[in-house]
Parts: sequence; structure tokens; C-alpha cells
Amino acid sequence: MRLIDAQSLRTPFYGSRRMTHWLQSQGYPVNRKRVQRLMAQMGLQATVPGPHTSRSHPQSPVYPYLLRDLRLSHSHLVWCADITYIPMPRGFLYLMAVLDWYSRYVLAWTLSNTLDTDFCLQALEAALSQGTPVIFNTDQGAQFTRHEWTQRLKRAGVLISLDGRGRALDNVFVERLWRTIKYEHLYLYGYETPAEVEQGLQRYIPFYNEQRPHSALDQQPP
Repeated sequence: MRLIDAQSLRTPFYGSRRMTHWLQSQGYPVNRKRVQRLMAQMGLQATVPGPHTSRSHPQSPVYPYLLRDLRLSHSHLVWCADITYIPMPRGFLYLMAVLDWYSRYVLAWTLSNTLDTDFCLQALEAALSQGTPVIFNTDQGAQFTRHEWTQRLKRAGVLISLDGRGRALDNVFVERLWRTIKYEHLYLYGYETPAEVEQGLQRYIPFYNEQRPHSALDQQPP
């Protein structure tokens, strides 16, 4: 799983077919069916139109995509959230983060070993304690289309924006965050327990927010 995750960060346009061919070229005797199952479990999809692994809640209303042609001019205009998979020696974890689109600042994050809505709501509450965006953009995953999530945003007066199906590039800024966290920290340290991952992120994310230079911000931290 770690190999698939790392390769997906390098080649986000790989679907299960290309990923299977790559693994086989590296000497791993895998078939496409197994790779499809693992990629679906990890929430990975190619950044081209195709099957979408983020399934929306079946009874959720449909919200429009509000970011088309939107010009970012200041912080707290648009926030986004996403969930990524962290492979562990035994099992895996899910990391969820809320990011300000303009500043790239990580407003809040949480870890969980299940894809439930509660750990996402914890991060949302922590982010809202620091301000309120005009628009909140996510993919159409079940965690972000459930009643509890959407109603909390509505109570805060926030406009809800959902990515189009199969458009993984809509949330490109948070995808870059995952790549940075994994390659600059998680993969370097190879943590073995959830507690170690959490402690490591407690050190790294403040560094990311306050010290790490960003090319999109003229080499300034968020």
C-alpha cells in the first residue's frame, strides 16, 4: 500500500491499470483487481475523468461547484478540506485537513483509523473557531455530504461548493499539501504507531504554516 501511495503522489494521473503495470515492472506479482481494491480502499483516483472513489451520501443534496473563474484575493474567502490515506506497518490511518486556499495555511487537522464523519467535524469545529470562510469546497465524499457536515456549514453562513465528479484537480492545493507532508515528513521518518504519526504532525504542520517557504507565496510561509 505504501508503494501505491508513494507512486500515486508522483504520478497522480495513474489509474488502476497503469498502477498495476508499474508495480509489475518493479517485480511485484499483482493483478489489476487487487490494485483496484487497494486504490479504492485508499481513496485514490486518477486525475482524469473516470470512476470516482469518493462516494457521496445516497440521500445528500447536490451542491454546485462555486470556484469556476473565481479570483482569490484574500484569506478566508475559500477553505477546502480533504482526506488522505497514511500507510502504516499494521493497518492505516486517515488524515483530514482544512486548508485556506489563498494563504495555504492549515487551519486544522485530525487523524482517525476509520472514515467516519466525526473526526472530520472535529477539524471543522477547530477551523471555525479561527474564522469563517465565504465558501467551503470539498469533493463529493460521504463525509462532506452528510447532513451533520452540511448543516454545520449552513449554520455558520458558509456557501457549500462541491467538486465535479472525476475532477480530482479541483482541490489541487490540498493535494499538494498531502504530497508535501508525505515526502517531506512521513516517508522520511517511517512512523510505526498512530501516536508517533500524531506527534510528528504536531511538529511538522506548525513548521509548514510558519516557516516552510512556498513557491506560490514568493517563498514565504503561509
